[in-house]
Amino acid sequence: MKRSTGGFTPDELFDVVDRNDAVIGQATRAEVHAKGLLHRAVHVMIHDATGRLFLQKRSLLKDTFPGCWDSSCSGHLDTGEDYATAARRELGEELGWHDASLSLRPVVNLSACPETGHEFIQIYVMGPLTGPFQLHPEEIIEGRWVSPGELDALVEKNPEQVAGALRLWWRQDRAAAIAVIAA
Repeated sequence: MKRSTGGFTPDELFDVVDRNDAVIGQATRAEVHAKGLLHRAVHVMIHDATGRLFLQKRSLLKDTFPGCWDSSCSGHLDTGEDYATAARRELGEELGWHDASLSLRPVVNLSACPETGHEFIQIYVMGPLTGPFQLHPEEIIEGRWVSPGELDALVEKNPEQVAGALRLWWRQDRAAAIAVIAA
């Protein structure tokens, strides 16, 4: 079963992948998360003209990292979907952003590991952009703009308040991310 717009169901189907990110089968969301099966996701980090980053606070209804700060939008790939298509779909579902005129710039691929929830993740940067965004209430409690320094402080002083993939990415690739945003 496919997700409803912005929501999710435990029986939605994901591609299961091997250590090389090659599809080896399909399983439900519930099974993938319960068994720690490798699967795919995307994250998009939106920045404004001053270099601030838009973060979302995940809904308390989320099955992973509820109530944690995360990238601007994120989500699993549907079965058979590619990373860029999933990123555009997630922008629409979570932020109500359907304007395809701005390019998504791939920044880094994170390998599947416990910190990513066993997801291979393609991270994109998009901007400069200021919205307006229509935050999907089933997905996002709130959104806010932060400077790179504010994200540094959040990740270092309150890591439990930051979703695993964002925490991992920011610690590993902060300098590269800021360079892409400044370009």
